[in-house]
Amino acid sequence: MDILSNLKYADGSIKKRKRIGRGPGSGHGKTSCRGMNGQKSRSGAKFKSWFEGGQMPLQRLIPKRGFKSPFRKEYQPVNIYSLNNLANKVELTDNKITPDILLKHRLISNKNLPVKILGVGELKAKLNVEAHAFSKSALEKIEAAGGKTTIVNK
Repeated sequence: MDILSNLKYADGSIKKRKRIGRGPGSGHGKTSCRGMNGQKSRSGAKFKSWFEGGQMPLQRLIPKRGFKSPFRKEYQPVNIYSLNNLANKVELTDNKITPDILLKHRLISNKNLPVKILGVGELKAKLNVEAHAFSKSALEKIEAAGGKTTIVNK
């Protein structure tokens, strides 16, 4: 029976710590496991993980391509056919579609990002659509169906 005061780890489960720089008898004396020469063998040696010993670094060697504008506006797109399907499925008050209604029916996923209506598909319902932006084809299709468009500022 094991008593708490007699418990010990299983043989071989604990490895002794490597004591470097403690003389030739330790097996880790003289150069203290650092090898002979070079930057890593010196005391206080520090360098960035991407440093390549003076060779041209990879991040400078490979050419930079393209451009990302820091002022780009990210819109959530909603197509005309989605609005048509929504109008057929749901009873709308005043045939009005707002970003809140689009969020409620999961046509958009984030209430904080602006919504842009795109002109893919056909619109048969007369709708009053509120959004942050419209494509030209979407404007034409909504107005051709007898609806109105309103740009919402956020």
